[in-house]
Amino acid sequence: MTAFSLEPAQLAWCAELRTLAAERLRPLAEKSEPGRVNRPLLAELGTLGLLSRLFTSGALELCLMRESLAHACTEAETALALQGLGAHPVHTHGTPAQRARWLPRVADGTAVAAFALTEPDAGSDAAALSLTAEPYGGAAPTAAPRRAAPPDEPPDVSWRGERGGVPDARPAGPAAPPDVSARGRSAPGERDGVREGRVGAGPRDEDPGAAAWHGRAGARGVPMGTEETAAPVSGARDGRAGVHARATGPVPAGDGPTGDGPAGEAAVSDPPSSLAAEPDGSSGWRLTGEKCWISNAPEADFYTVFARTAPGAGARGVTAFLVPAGRPGLTGAALDMLSPHPIGALRFDAVPVTADDVLGEVDRGFRVAMDTLNLFRPSVGAFAVGMAQAALDATLAHTARRDAFGGKLKDLQSVAHQVAEMALRTESARLMVYAAATAYDEGGDGVPRRAAMAKLLATETAQYVVDRAVQLHGARALQRGHLLEHLYREVRAPRVYEGASEVQRGIIAKELYRNLEDR
Repeated sequence: MTAFSLEPAQLAWCAELRTLAAERLRPLAEKSEPGRVNRPLLAELGTLGLLSRLFTSGALELCLMRESLAHACTEAETALALQGLGAHPVHTHGTPAQRARWLPRVADGTAVAAFALTEPDAGSDAAALSLTAEPYGGAAPTAAPRRAAPPDEPPDVSWRGERGGVPDARPAGPAAPPDVSARGRSAPGERDGVREGRVGAGPRDEDPGAAAWHGRAGARGVPMGTEETAAPVSGARDGRAGVHARATGPVPAGDGPTGDGPAGEAAVSDPPSSLAAEPDGSSGWRLTGEKCWISNAPEADFYTVFARTAPGAGARGVTAFLVPAGRPGLTGAALDMLSPHPIGALRFDAVPVTADDVLGEVDRGFRVAMDTLNLFRPSVGAFAVGMAQAALDATLAHTARRDAFGGKLKDLQSVAHQVAEMALRTESARLMVYAAATAYDEGGDGVPRRAAMAKLLATETAQYVVDRAVQLHGARALQRGHLLEHLYREVRAPRVYEGASEVQRGIIAKELYRNLEDR
């Protein structure tokens, strides 16, 4: 690749994004409750046209958006990234009907997307998924023929109850949002400060497939409007995934906002079951098992869910499904994490899906996951670069004005050399991220290796830079509410999610040796 530099127009756009993040997005982020989906923030991202650019931007533009937003408002950056991560499989592999139903609402911020890959025993080893999708009776179902629906065609309502006289049991209209204006006070939908509510409880379309499953022969799962009681998940807040919240076993503490890191790091006495997909007739499956550390769960409106449809087939036996939050049998609970993002666990109790819910091809869902991760891994590096730059800028300002030992901190060689090292590593990581993104956009060779290098270098660099910044600021940086205290909590997770640093090193080495063998 040739030497890389941004065009003046790109630099100006990045500056504009940093201003918008500071002036319009950060105030909305500061009003939100940590660990909850911030729908006003998403709506503003939609109003600014940033969410729609998720579907028109290349990898480099995505990186520029994430880096610029992260510099001034990490919450806005993460909200944008999670919309893209959850909706990208629909954009690239969805049917015309799936795209028409969900993508406009993702773009305007009224529908929350989630990417449900990680399981308690399958994090970095994404091919080891065991959440299963098994048919009931007959031959294994295959994807139905795809056809484009005319623009004026009404949505498919064949599942809503028109066939067989099954009534739609779901309440009409969105649930009222909880009052979270006062921290530490129980709001509507809470009991003694513990959240209860639905997964995807915000405004969303009715799921055409939800109601007709109620009362159907062989349909397992919890009927709408029926309360279940069970032991709470340790460290989790109760929620609902379209039905009522249920947490029936301990969930191991977790691995990051986007749910793709090492699993099983925390010892548990009774690990939750994995997700299975059982065939249901000639064109349907039942999903049974669990997903954990899923960003935007349990409040998302739909989930891109990866489940095993061919036991023993490794990466070739996984199928991607689009699962709306209202499906019967889908429940969830929020998890308390170090970073303030919404992250939760999902339980699938014979959740019904059909060929119309498949993203891409049956048994080829691993490709859907990897296509998404190859695009987003460099942009995780961009998020890290944005945080590193924010920490570096704060450190420059602090050391230039702080009096110490008869001068300014910057006059101490030990301090100046640390600042220089922080700047060197940040710029190196930035160039690696831009190069990887450009390779993706140009269809260059070695995209997985470049994406892995970019994520690895940038996230490890950000950890170093933020840690050095805290050290040079002293105790004030550890005070709750300080920029660096915020960044210190934020910066740890990217080294784990979307492939931990160890996984990235494995990818890099594998690609290098493969190139050696091809010579």
